[in-house]
Amino acid sequence: MLRKIAITIGDPAGIGPEVALKSIMSNDIAGLCEPVIIGDMAVIEEAVERFDLPVSPEYIEIVNVGQITDREFIKGRPSAAGGRASVAYIKKAVDLALNNSVDAIVTAPISKESLNIAGFKWPGHTEMLAELTGAKDFAMVFYSEHLRLILVTRHTALRNVPSMITKDNVLRTIVLALKACDIMDIGNPRIAVAGLNPHAGESGIFGSEEIDAIEPAVKEARQLGIPVSGPYPPDVLFHKAYNDEFDIIVCMYHDQGLIPLKMIAFDRGVNITVGLPIIRTSPDHGTANDIAWKGIANPSSITEAIKLSVKMRK
Repeated sequence: MLRKIAITIGDPAGIGPEVALKSIMSNDIAGLCEPVIIGDMAVIEEAVERFDLPVSPEYIEIVNVGQITDREFIKGRPSAAGGRASVAYIKKAVDLALNNSVDAIVTAPISKESLNIAGFKWPGHTEMLAELTGAKDFAMVFYSEHLRLILVTRHTALRNVPSMITKDNVLRTIVLALKACDIMDIGNPRIAVAGLNPHAGESGIFGSEEIDAIEPAVKEARQLGIPVSGPYPPDVLFHKAYNDEFDIIVCMYHDQGLIPLKMIAFDRGVNITVGLPIIRTSPDHGTANDIAWKGIANPSSITEAIKLSVKMRK
């Protein structure tokens, strides 16, 4: 029996409707799962007609949320309407997943600016999903064929990061890294921890976070039986992981991990939220308003997100 996957169309102004619909019609997805598109019929019909997509509501399950009813909605820029619609789609998908009506959810990109204009304070999908599902211990995981990573800190100014690198935060993320490997079906995982500073601090010469927080967290995790090592100098660690010496990297901040991952897998990277009571994946890119509604968006990343959601286990 095929797994049922709920796919939200993201911010209607962005490329979400286009890539979601293109993906479910691709040979990669056909026959792999039973997709359920969650959005607004007005947006979906506009995308089908504008991009000449062979999508028929008669053959594909579509959940019409009813936020946007006019096909003349705002395209290519943030708006309060787009923010409200994005949240409504996600809430519907979460409800379906929590009720076991679908096996997983895949979320197309949303706009943080649209969320803010609409009055929502979540900085992104991750925090929203955690609140909607009641998750207390969660993290962002990024997946590609040759590189997988998890973040200790998420969307915060770089100046805030050092104070957030505590033993407890690093240890918690190492534990979630082990869980991420489990749901991705990676047996006997090799978990590596990156340092925060150049050369992983060079024994305290370039910073003390490694000595004060990261090394103690790694030591305690190993005492718990977790197969983890580090901290390693970040400038060599990603090369080692790319060459299959490690299965997942615990990264200290957003760009430390996302720059190398997007360098090698910009169109195929997948974002996973670990720690939720549901399976959730998403493409590792934004709404791309500059190319939205032009018919040129690449659906590869959301296709990979759907394929991974089918393989994952809770």
